Amino acid sequence: MMTKLGEFFLSKSINKADIARKTGLSNTRLSELTRKESAKLKAEELYLIALAIDIEPGEILTKICGHLNLIK
Repeated sequence: MMTKLGEFFLSKSINKADIARKTGLSNTRLSELTRKESAKLKAEELYLIALAIDIEPGEILTKICGHLNLIK
């Protein structure tokens, strides 16, 4: 099983070991964020990942949370 973040990494051919090295996040934490639906991505983690891959944090946020809608 893969999370939305995992799918994003896969679509962009992002190397988790490289992200871990650049951000200081552990390989274990990155694996959890990309494989476990119950894992909650912290804003700080999202921001560091965005910096590491040189994209706007909003792009990642849209990819992983764009399916959410307000309750009507």
